Amino acid sequence: MVGRPFKIPVSVLVVIHTPALEVLLIERADRANFWQSVTGSIDALDEPLAQAAAREAAQETGIVLGSSGVPASALRDWGKSVEYDIYPHYRHRYAPGVTRNVEHWFSLEVPQGTEAVLAPREHVDTVWLPWREAATKCYSPSNGEAILELPERLRKI
Repeated sequence: MVGRPFKIPVSVLVVIHTPALEVLLIERADRANFWQSVTGSIDALDEPLAQAAAREAAQETGIVLGSSGVPASALRDWGKSVEYDIYPHYRHRYAPGVTRNVEHWFSLEVPQGTEAVLAPREHVDTVWLPWREAATKCYSPSNGEAILELPERLRKI
């Protein structure tokens, strides 16, 4: 990467959902039919994970905590992480030899009717789906798994 530092292989996954468990999926601009929840790497080794989750949600969907009827308390840290192989077509973003990423899971409950405003260089479309349907549409197996855990995670809160 010329002029840009390598990504840190620690990321957040934010499942954005309504109280009725409709889940927001966004389609990546660089890969057709690659539907996903909000994801992104931490910007610095000392960046708190919750801060990264809130930042990524704002950057990728325009949903800003503390505004638009979305209180900061709507972001929930599940205290769960998974480690996975970085897709080969994304490994150039990481330092040489880095092939694995640790992803930390969060959810963000938003009011019914919340609209997402996409970052056009990253994503091209949105869809709100019932949670089971959203899980099957995700390209990433870990993203689908997280969505399937959503109802159980919310019962624990």
